Amino acid sequence: MPPRPPHRFDALFERWASRVRVRLATRAAITGAAIGLAVALVPAGLAWKSRHGTLRPVAGVLGVIGLAAGALSARRKRWTDEDVALYLDRQLAADESIATAVELREAANAVRGGEGAARAVVLETAAVALEKGLPRDARPRLMKPVHALAPIAAAGLLFIARAELPQAPPVSPIPGTSVVKVGDVAGLEQIARLAQLSARDPAQRERLDKIASDAAKLKDELARGLEKRDAQDKLARIKELLAAERLSLGNGEERAGLESAIDKLGDNAATREAARALGDHDLERLDASMERLANEREKQDRAVARQKLEEAANAANKAGAPGVAKALEGQKEALEKREKRAEMLRDLADAMKSEHLGGGDVQEKSAALDQARSDAAARQLADAMGKALEGLTPAERKKLAEKLKQQSKPGAGAQSEPGELSDLAEDLSTPEGQKKLAESLKDLANQDDSSAESRTQKGLDDAQDGAEGAEKDLGKQGQGQSQGQGQGQGQGQGQGQGQGQGQGQGQGQGQGQAGIPSPQQGTGGSGGGDSADKGGSPGPGSHHDTGTANHQGATPTLDAQTLKSRSGGKLNKASAMPGASTTFMPGRAGGTANARGTGDLRSVGPAEVDGVEHSDVPQEYRDHVRQYFQP
Repeated sequence: MPPRPPHRFDALFERWASRVRVRLATRAAITGAAIGLAVALVPAGLAWKSRHGTLRPVAGVLGVIGLAAGALSARRKRWTDEDVALYLDRQLAADESIATAVELREAANAVRGGEGAARAVVLETAAVALEKGLPRDARPRLMKPVHALAPIAAAGLLFIARAELPQAPPVSPIPGTSVVKVGDVAGLEQIARLAQLSARDPAQRERLDKIASDAAKLKDELARGLEKRDAQDKLARIKELLAAERLSLGNGEERAGLESAIDKLGDNAATREAARALGDHDLERLDASMERLANEREKQDRAVARQKLEEAANAANKAGAPGVAKALEGQKEALEKREKRAEMLRDLADAMKSEHLGGGDVQEKSAALDQARSDAAARQLADAMGKALEGLTPAERKKLAEKLKQQSKPGAGAQSEPGELSDLAEDLSTPEGQKKLAESLKDLANQDDSSAESRTQKGLDDAQDGAEGAEKDLGKQGQGQSQGQGQGQGQGQGQGQGQGQGQGQGQGQGQGQAGIPSPQQGTGGSGGGDSADKGGSPGPGSHHDTGTANHQGATPTLDAQTLKSRSGGKLNKASAMPGASTTFMPGRAGGTANARGTGDLRSVGPAEVDGVEHSDVPQEYRDHVRQYFQP
């Protein structure tokens, strides 16, 4: 059967149905957009509250998402032809003719002619109703009350996006997290100069280079900016390495060799101070003791010092301490150089004195050398003699040369070798020799005869002082902020230097140091401190004794550069106990004392042993105490 020809109702209905569906879809999209914008206010407000300004405009995307969601919902709930026909019948008062026409349009063509005529009548009636109807009569309402949220929400988003962000609450920084930036730290430069020092062996060279490298790296990091706690931690590690390096001589496997060298030096009274210095790893003090011996006038003391240094070096070598032996050998070489210089200066000074040459300055410096026995005094004497020689006349130089020749003879009492005095006499006889002698004296005046180990020790001491200075510089960073916080959080709390007005329990507003409790704190009322002196009435439980002394006292400022304290106690010059040495050698449990108890120690021995026997200490310590008091 051929298909039914299209009726004009079909085109009219499609046009009306399209208008209705478009308005319904638009209304759903606007609804979704309004709800999306309203919901966007929440994340935008949170972004503003959390001070994330860049995220506030992003919240408007929820409006677009709501629009798309509304359009998708309208598509899923799209009206069918039957729904549109029923809506048009109600709006155009077509008595359901349009709905019936839609149903008949969908049905197959009837076979009987009468049914075809009825269909045609229904379609015609529906088409006439659509032709007579006005579009505004069948137009779904586009706006709904919920749509009012769209402009309100949009205005709210715009306001939040343009509003100034709230101020962040003050947060106390974690101590040490503040970034310090120091352009020049002189203390670290002192540490970096360790790379220029001479080392006793490759291992020490590597350690010194590492300390210097760490100091240079820390200096660069401080110039760029570094957290204070990180800087303090790295500086503390450098200080630990410096402290370990200062005690590295004779450490570890060389401990036995160090002890042997100490024993050899301690055998003689002349080198006992040197033994103590070596045991304390104080190489500068060791060098100073050798300096005094080298500048002694008595040859016997210098000979003993050379012998003991040689014996100590040999003992250290035999006991497996080549580093200690090398240090002692270097000390011996320095001793010989100093000794040779002092002998030559004394002989020349004695010759000038016997001939009444050079004036009183040379003789004064010569006497100072005998008294001080130091390199500084020897250099001053060399400088004074160099200036005196320049002012001598040719006749005076000749007399001095002859005197030196007489002193060079055996048995003349000269300290220098005969050949050295003869060389001096020849130098004085010619202008070239005089110039050479003057330059030699000038060199002696500027000569540093200390040992290599002593110079290295001095460099380490300077580096240690530099580390202390760097630590002080880091401590100054943020000092102003700390003082401001202290003034704001408890100004004058404690004991003041002047008169203050106290309130409560004796917390006054004075110039005192925070954290120091006042010796007269009241328990209540409005009186405390010195309020009574100003006419205030003391509170109950408070008491103030004016007395008769002067109350205008002040606490002096402490000149404390660091938290370290140094003791300046004097050493006991009495002879040490047998076998005693000032070393870091740990005691051995169960060892036997090498000095029998006498006097009070002997009398308290039984009581001490009895007390330990009845205590809870381990048996190992009991045996140690018993053997100490009863060897």
